[in-house]
Amino acid sequence: MKKQEKQIEVVETKKLGRPVNPTSVRQKQLAEKAALKASGVEIKRGRPVVAGSKNQAKLERRNKLAEAGLLTGKRGRPVDPTSVRQKRVLELEMKRANGTLKLGRPKTKA
Repeated sequence: MKKQEKQIEVVETKKLGRPVNPTSVRQKQLAEKAALKASGVEIKRGRPVVAGSKNQAKLERRNKLAEAGLLTGKRGRPVDPTSVRQKRVLELEMKRANGTLKLGRPKTKA
């Protein structure tokens, strides 16, 4: 038995997309950024932080509460324990705990 060698066929692929113009303004900017990154300079991204803004005050307050251990993590409207729905939910939980909650449709008397 002879081993058959597989022949590898080389297919040249065509480069897709628009050609890159290395002298364009954008390509020059990208080259400058790449050079700065390579040299180890930190490039700032995103919007700058405005000191004294409402958002910064909110973040500072949240950080202080988190450090003090008072941050609950709760969001939205607080639950009213005296509402009709909350009373019904509490009653259902008590029935589940007792094992008296019946699930499904009641049996019909035939």
